[in-house]
Amino acid sequence: MTHRFTRRLYTVLGLAAAIAAAAAAPASAQFQPRPLGTPPVGEAYHIEAAAAFWMPAADAVVSSSGFGITGSAIDFRRDLGLTDRRFPALSLQLRPARKHKFRFQYIPIEYEQSAILQHDVVFNGQRYSLGLPVSSSLLWKAYRFGYEYDFVSRDAVFAGIIAEVKYTDVTARLRVPIRELNEYGRAYAPIPALGGIVRVRPVPNLAVTADITGFTVPKRVADRVSPGSKAHYVDVDVAATWNFANQLGAQVGYRSLDMGYTYKEDSGAFTFKGLYFGAVARY
Repeated sequence: MTHRFTRRLYTVLGLAAAIAAAAAAPASAQFQPRPLGTPPVGEAYHIEAAAAFWMPAADAVVSSSGFGITGSAIDFRRDLGLTDRRFPALSLQLRPARKHKFRFQYIPIEYEQSAILQHDVVFNGQRYSLGLPVSSSLLWKAYRFGYEYDFVSRDAVFAGIIAEVKYTDVTARLRVPIRELNEYGRAYAPIPALGGIVRVRPVPNLAVTADITGFTVPKRVADRVSPGSKAHYVDVDVAATWNFANQLGAQVGYRSLDMGYTYKEDSGAFTFKGLYFGAVARY
């Protein structure tokens, strides 16, 4: 998994380098020195909105108990026929001052699929037998509300810290119409997270940005809620943005979401990793 992530990261950075190489000659020919104090292209704004299509490879394993019956570890890809899809990702950034940013993002992740069970599984206290046709869905509403402070803010580079709340709402559902079975498990909670961000500018119109945020519930805190409980969330985003002007840019990036939890007899492990392509508008 690490090697695959590294290869995809190199792919993103390679695309950024290709964009820079293609644009470097005409950009340098037309280059006019900027007046002192003028922000780099793409950095003079108070509002930034971005829309992208994200194409992640997904892995999801869920276990849900009920009526005192321990649930099976159900792999949505292997057991239920989940196939990869693309999703919209919407972002908004408010920047009242150069070093201060308020961030919002929303990604509606939805999978629906059908399969014939290859072995018995137990979900939410109900047994689903070998050979049954099962319809299933996995819905993940992923919100991010955050604040960013850039303690380094220069023309060629900036670096900052991020504090945010990730509101995660995950619902897994299994349905067998011929037996009138319709069970679902749901996990939702606001999750605090901390992290950092770095942006560099190899050429004036190109910005390469990497940010990572995450959170792990300390064991002694989780044990107070329920012995053996645990939870983690890691979000990594690497992107290259070519700014045609201050108001408009095109973006290619790689995003990785990794979330897992164990609470009493229930558990879930979710990873979504893949490229995205989008556009950025500023005011």
